Formats: sequence, C-alpha cells, structure tokens
Amino acid sequence: MRYLFQGDSITDAGWANYEDPHSMGSGYPRLLEADLTFGQDCEVMNCGISGTRVVDLLARWKKDCLNLKPDVLTIFIGVNDVWHELGGRCNGVSPELFEDVYRILLREAQKALPGIRIILMGTFVTEGTATNPEWEVFEGEVRIRREITRKLAEEFRLGYVDLQKVFDEAQKDLPAGHWTVDGIHPTAAGHRLIAQAWKKCVGV
Repeated sequence: MRYLFQGDSITDAGWANYEDPHSMGSGYPRLLEADLTFGQDCEVMNCGISGTRVVDLLARWKKDCLNLKPDVLTIFIGVNDVWHELGGRCNGVSPELFEDVYRILLREAQKALPGIRIILMGTFVTEGTATNPEWEVFEGEVRIRREITRKLAEEFRLGYVDLQKVFDEAQKDLPAGHWTVDGIHPTAAGHRLIAQAWKKCVGV
C-alpha cells in the first residue's frame, strides 16, 4: 500500500529534500507515517511544497503524483490560492480557475490510476498574525475554496475532511494560538488534529 500526501507548506512542514518523496518533514504526514507503518507494511510519501497553489500542483502532477502510483492520495490545497492574491502580491487563483484545475487533477488521477482512493482536505484558517490584517476577505475566500473542494469530493465520490470544522471545534477548548502559529500553519498540536481527522476519514 502506497500513501501520497500532496499540498502546500502545511503538508511540506519542513520537507528538506524535494527530490525525495520519502523526506517527510515534521508535520501531519510524519505523524501518519509513524501510525501507518507501525500497523502495516506500507510506503508513505510527502510531495507537499511550500507556496503551492492548485495551478502549481497541475504543473508537477505527472512527476509528483501519477508517476509515483499511489494507492491512497491525499490533496490539501487552497490557502495559497487566496493568500497569494493579498498583500499586493496579486498572484492568487480565482475560484473558477481553482475549481477547473482541481477537477483536472482528479480526473487525471482517476484515469491514470484506476482504483485509487483519494482524500480531499478542506482548507482552513484561524485568527492569527497572517490572517487578521485582512480577515474578512481571507476567511471568506478560503470558505469559497473549501466549498469547492467539498463539492468536488461529492462529484467524484471521494473522502472529504472538513478541517475548518475540526479547528473550530478545537478552539472551544483552547485558543487559536494553541493550534496554529499564524492562523494558517499548524503548531505540533494542530498537525496532530489534522492527522486524527485524516485517520477518522480513512478508517485506520
């Protein structure tokens, strides 16, 4: 069984060697690697890269996904498609293009890898130093990408993890700063939340 995690800096989590998908970083993929390999003989790979938008995934989809032939693929994307449009950068991805490109990724994966199991992670934000300056726009635009992700999961009959709901529930017990460093990047506890939610969805 081969597990592949795809996404941005949240998935990357300090991945040191982008030419080696077995270089796991220190985030939720590393936590899941420990759990998955402890219970079964399997392979776990991380191809998340900091700063990635959905269009960047498309550019490397064959090399970093299809050619690796995963049995279980997890995609966690969306926050940079919003963030890269803010603060004068003007390099984000519109909701329409986000949906179109995401649909291509899913279609190509299912076409090239019949029987693949795909898990989509709905992106999230909390209050923090990265999100507060433009909170209303940030939260609203992330919510749009999350809804698109949920809709695509239903359309393609895929697993879906609503991480905004997970982090919202966690903040009933402890404040946002316990779970994220800046409103986007998880703390160690936040990465554990993501790993637990993934395991619940996958059933492992």
